[in-house]
Amino acid sequence: MRAQRQPMLWAALAFACGLFTGQFMWRPPLWWVVAAVMFTLSAAYFLRRRIYLAIGLGWAVLFLFGALTIQVHKPASADLSALPTDGHEVIVTAHVIKEGLSRGEASGETSQRIDVETEQILDEGQKRGARVGVRLSVYGKDARTIRAFRYGERVQFPAKLEMPRNYRNPGAFDYAGYLADNGIQALASTKYDEITVLRGFSGNRAEYWRARIYRSIIEKIHTLWPQPEAGLMDAVVIGEQAFLNRPTRANFQRSGTYHVLVVSGMNVTILAFATFWFLRRIHVGEIAAIAITVALMMAYAILTDLGAPIWRATLMVAVYFGARLFYRGRSALNAIGAAALAIMIFDPKALFGASFQLTFLCVWLVAAIGIPMLSRTTQPYVRGLRSLDVKRYDAYLAPRVAQLRLDLRMIAGRLARFAGKKMSLPAMGWAFRFALRACELIAVSAILQIGLALPMAYYFHRAAVMSLPANLFVIPLLELLMPAAIAALMLGYLWMGLAKIPALVAGYALDGILGTVHRIGESRLADVRVPTPAVAMIVVAAVAIALAMVCVRRYGWLAFASIGAVAASAFWISASPQHAKVHEGALEVTAIDVGQGDSLLVVTPQGRSLLVDAGGLPGWVHSELDMGEDVVSPYLWSRGFSQLDYVALTHAHADHMGGMAAVLENFHPRELWLGVNPHTSEMQPLLDEAQRLNIPIKLYGTGEEFGLGGAQVRVLAPSVNIQERDPGLKNSRRNEESLVMKISYGNTSALLEGDAERATENELVKENPQADLLKVGHHGSNTSTTPEFLAAVHPRLAVISVGQRNVYGHPRPQVLERLAEAKAGTYRTDMDGAVSFYLDGRDVTAKVVDIPY
Repeated sequence: MRAQRQPMLWAALAFACGLFTGQFMWRPPLWWVVAAVMFTLSAAYFLRRRIYLAIGLGWAVLFLFGALTIQVHKPASADLSALPTDGHEVIVTAHVIKEGLSRGEASGETSQRIDVETEQILDEGQKRGARVGVRLSVYGKDARTIRAFRYGERVQFPAKLEMPRNYRNPGAFDYAGYLADNGIQALASTKYDEITVLRGFSGNRAEYWRARIYRSIIEKIHTLWPQPEAGLMDAVVIGEQAFLNRPTRANFQRSGTYHVLVVSGMNVTILAFATFWFLRRIHVGEIAAIAITVALMMAYAILTDLGAPIWRATLMVAVYFGARLFYRGRSALNAIGAAALAIMIFDPKALFGASFQLTFLCVWLVAAIGIPMLSRTTQPYVRGLRSLDVKRYDAYLAPRVAQLRLDLRMIAGRLARFAGKKMSLPAMGWAFRFALRACELIAVSAILQIGLALPMAYYFHRAAVMSLPANLFVIPLLELLMPAAIAALMLGYLWMGLAKIPALVAGYALDGILGTVHRIGESRLADVRVPTPAVAMIVVAAVAIALAMVCVRRYGWLAFASIGAVAASAFWISASPQHAKVHEGALEVTAIDVGQGDSLLVVTPQGRSLLVDAGGLPGWVHSELDMGEDVVSPYLWSRGFSQLDYVALTHAHADHMGGMAAVLENFHPRELWLGVNPHTSEMQPLLDEAQRLNIPIKLYGTGEEFGLGGAQVRVLAPSVNIQERDPGLKNSRRNEESLVMKISYGNTSALLEGDAERATENELVKENPQADLLKVGHHGSNTSTTPEFLAAVHPRLAVISVGQRNVYGHPRPQVLERLAEAKAGTYRTDMDGAVSFYLDGRDVTAKVVDIPY
């Protein structure tokens, strides 16, 4: 860990500290420049007088340079002034910048997602020139007549352009930022039959050939392996995830083996060392082998086109082999530092991304903790098991290692009676080396699991408790799969018959990986979800890892104690209950932004939690987004909730119940509340999930009242005789079945009416529905919020849960006018994002939740 031995590591750390400081503490750029010049001159002065002081001043220069870099770095942004995004249809002329692959949808349609760059937009007869990246979804009925659109093709199509929008809740994924980083500023969809391919080519030829080779490899993979193996092989070998379904991804995530599905540092390392080993075995010179290996890895990085993750790994491999080429000590930590520094200079924002942090922490844990630990434990024995028949070698080894060699010779002498002298001693060496390597794999995997507990909990809210046993099987199989799959692809272009042999080997390895992942990923033990760690947890875990990196190089109890501290911090993050962030002494009602749907978090004055609905997407929306897993759960985790007390479903519509299954799985509520309405076929999977999780179900109807954590709940709908009142309800709309609740605390109350419409509201008027806060029914549809109902409720504040630019035209202008006439302060999730209301027994106040983007 000394600076002289790891200069690039310490340089990268100094630069990273500067980036972090500059991100959160702005100063005029001239200040950083002047300070950097002064520190540089000071370092030059002390270079021959006080070398350590000069080194410290050099780090300070890098620190200042990092702060300056992050503040002057301005990513390229497109001009969106000519982009019509008000929802009307335009004619777009564009060219393809990223190809897509056709895949079947559950609806029977075929979809293809491509990225295009606009050339011209025809808007109501007016031509607008615009260079904007658009992610285009293309849908068609007959898969046999749909072809893939190729890079450089010019196309024209009608579409409604939309700006990508984030769900504005704490903890939500920055989808718009993610697309912007990939050059996409707008979204659109169109039908395949409405696209016209124009003459000409637009693009660069290098990318054209890269896309052709990439497409050819995908086709070859689907020739060599059947589905679904081919879809998984796409992801493992070349990073294409178009043919992966969400359940498969979820199992890999639960088992802690998701790194297999993305071309990551492990894939690059396996390929690099397999290539280098092969070249050396066929007697290629070391310099030539290194040059060929690095060149092939760079070509692989260009081919996969996965951006920063694969280039990080490629840079580290290049630095590592470069050290070997110049006869320098091959230091993994130095390679990490060099790669990190290069990437941070090129893209300063990368430091703040989860991918960058996870990649480097993973390699750092192995290099700074794993390797030093093994070098003092198993590695002397591994080296000592070589050439067991050479007795002179014993004198050069540690006494305990020499004693092991003597013991093995004695055992081999006894076994020689059965196996012969030529086989017994080598067999003993192989067996013990295999056992030691297995121990090393277990040790390194354990270090990775406990060391990555903090970022896994912070970014993904998972405690991968089963990643250790999963990776013990998966990593060796991946080491077999990658070289075999690459060999099969290369031979596939020469001789398909011969290519089937390595393809068979890769297929068996993939089956082993998939079987392991499914068995472990589908177990309940594997899916441990955790809230966002508290600041104290983050600090303790970070300090424990830093101490372990220093102390593991010491002998005795200190090394083991430091690793034990990391394990204890990981256990604390994964298993200890956390206190949710609540507003004590008040009734909280938060409308979570779930787009065109409903989801409300209610927290009582005594801290009891109730989630009413969980959002969702209608069946005709082509998306794998799970509103419960991807939107509602991250918000609850960001608040520190690890379990909910109660969950209520107002009625069986997709925009209210679509995310409910994920919420039940992630938060294991004590009860699931439903209205006394007839159970439908759409609701049955949810009831089955509740039964599987042993969650009791309670039915509520009009007139029931009960206490809830210091608040009072009164159920106003649905009526028990709802079917008699509306016989056609069973086969038509189910909005009138909505579970309507009035929750009161002191002299304040909130009325939550789900999607109740005019008929239900007419009944509610008779039930004294007066409330300070109204959750407006049916997303502001004109079928709800009648003048008579508003007069009876007389709310001071109202909230509408609605999606931006939704196809239904919600909220209706008439409803907004009625609310204005009733003098109700109105909030909307499409404009305000998540909104929290606090009822303290005397008054009600609103707070729009601050979002960092």
